[in-house]
Amino acid sequence: MTRIPFDEHARFVRSLLAPLGARPTERVGVVDALDRITASPVESPIDLPPFRNAQMDGIAVRAADVAKAPFELPVTGESAAAPGTPAPLAAGTAVRIMTGAPVPAGADAVVPVEDTEPGSAPDLVRVLRGRTAGEYVREAGSDLAAGDDVLPAGIRLASRHLAAAAASGLTELLVRERVRVAVISTGSELVEPGAPLGPGELPDANGVALCAAVASSGAVVVHSARVRDEVDRLRAELDAAVEGGAELILTSGGISKGAYEVVRELVEPLGAWVGSVAMQPGGPQATGVYRGVPLIGFPGNPVSAQLSFALFVAPSLRAIAGLPPARTERMPLAEAIRSVPGRRQFLRGRRTDDGLALAVGGPGSHLVAALAASDLLIVIPDDVEAMAAGDEVDTVGL
Repeated sequence: MTRIPFDEHARFVRSLLAPLGARPTERVGVVDALDRITASPVESPIDLPPFRNAQMDGIAVRAADVAKAPFELPVTGESAAAPGTPAPLAAGTAVRIMTGAPVPAGADAVVPVEDTEPGSAPDLVRVLRGRTAGEYVREAGSDLAAGDDVLPAGIRLASRHLAAAAASGLTELLVRERVRVAVISTGSELVEPGAPLGPGELPDANGVALCAAVASSGAVVVHSARVRDEVDRLRAELDAAVEGGAELILTSGGISKGAYEVVRELVEPLGAWVGSVAMQPGGPQATGVYRGVPLIGFPGNPVSAQLSFALFVAPSLRAIAGLPPARTERMPLAEAIRSVPGRRQFLRGRRTDDGLALAVGGPGSHLVAALAASDLLIVIPDDVEAMAAGDEVDTVGL
């Protein structure tokens, strides 16, 4: 069997997905914009803060009136963090004020409550320490002036960015559209996870895992399905995916050399490539275009499907979404390993407390528990048959 090199297949998949990088824009609510990418600079329509307010609980005063503290001042009112405008402050008086409350006209400083104590009468406050003009007063626009950019273009929106947008009074943000993906798992043996298992039946792990992987890569699943090994049913789901707006179709299963390989039966006559890549796990792969939409087929074994997505598709989707690439690092091996010459091996592994790469489980493509216990892939080059403990290897974070 002729196997194409791993790097060649990876380059082809990147080229197949490259047109998806030119994203249109859409407006989304601020509450729904987490992890989206701003399409243009975002201007604040208001000053931040929008009015002069107190930085501390205390009393609002004229700085000149408290220059010779300690002494007592009459308290003529209160300004709370609530709607409304406090009355102007008369010379020689004070107003109790709360953090965030509007500073009365005429006041130019706030004396923190720690620098005051009750006066000799209920309407008096004793000022223990004076303050200069501007102290503990937040001026309108001191954070950002109306019309200035509160967020730049091309930023991945985190909670801190959404806080700034909401504080600016914005309800919507212009962001890049996410890549719309369809996920279709094939196999007559597959059933809904949690359903009772009959003889020869398996829970559909690929449908769940690939949908989650798509979302974590910054794209959105617009169609998902599980189909039996029947070409007509698969064709119907592919048509539904295209008509539902999918820009990328991912399938799992149905691309090996045996019987009932429905993906191969359907897409190979349409010009798709269905073959084998020199890698383990994940050898069987497929690439093509269905009704103008890129289609990438993964093996049906759950580990193979998840690793295929992580190695071939996730890098492109993450780059389009503005997400950082998976972490790569060279690390010493914790234990000696053996590999299959002529294939790039991706061993599941984890970083030890000593910073070593420790293989978890074996090379089998069905070992989902071992994959779940892993946090990285150990990459063994194509031409390597064995490596000793302490030898350095490339790793890819999961």
